[in-house]
Amino acid sequence: MRIQESAENYLETILILRQKNGQVRSVDIAAHLGFSKPSVSVAMKHFRENGFITIEDGGSIVLTEAGLEIAERTFERHNLIKRVLTALGVSPETAREDACRIEHVISEESFEQLRRYYEQVLKDQADV
Repeated sequence: MRIQESAENYLETILILRQKNGQVRSVDIAAHLGFSKPSVSVAMKHFRENGFITIEDGGSIVLTEAGLEIAERTFERHNLIKRVLTALGVSPETAREDACRIEHVISEESFEQLRRYYEQVLKDQADV
């Protein structure tokens, strides 16, 4: 299933904030992404209706299994692409920015080959 880049960014942000803070509220997402609270509220409504999140009584946002799968896939792509670019000599800031764009458009085939290449060739030099 292919979802829009903005949806992937929202779900990835929920994952990151949950890992960092233990819980996530709409206001946290708005602050992290620089979006308005009403925009985030509308997005969360759509995610809830489409089964990607649940909202607990206190307003904490929790990824469902479907939402978590998308968030983890996006996060994994971002991190691997950033590591590969950095290992190739790209500055960390540029690698982060480029990874944010590439993570949404790279095909499964290309990503898997990039992962294999990283694991076989670049991993040892990136870990130094």
